[in-house]
Amino acid sequence: MGIALMVLGFIFFWPVGLAILIYLLGSGRMGCGGRRRRDAYQAGNWGNGAGWGGWRSWACGTGGNRAAPSSGNRAFDEYRTETLRRLEDEQKEFGAFLDRLRFARDKAEFDQFMAERRGRPTPPTNGNGNGDQTAA
Repeated sequence: MGIALMVLGFIFFWPVGLAILIYLLGSGRMGCGGRRRRDAYQAGNWGNGAGWGGWRSWACGTGGNRAAPSSGNRAFDEYRTETLRRLEDEQKEFGAFLDRLRFARDKAEFDQFMAERRGRPTPPTNGNGNGDQTAA
């Protein structure tokens, strides 16, 4: 019902639709805003702003500073932690490789530009120093 009202609000007068969207997200009726605030309150983290993580990250449960919850299987948890660490290392290495590749491409383009610029003949001047071809 709320989503239908929001869509109609956007169709007829967009500020009404926007207000309904903000209400739905904030109340937890759509998305995970209410659940995250409730979980933070129950965990005793309400005062440190942890309940507003839904506003900082658009997807539920994607907080970059939070550890993954335990699955109950310690061997799997260790495997998952090691795999995630390895993937993060590979991502950093790949980013560094892309940076080196971009630098090499930029350097090659710049070197080509400078070679073309050096090979271009300079326009003749008439002696007045400003490059005009007209007689003074």
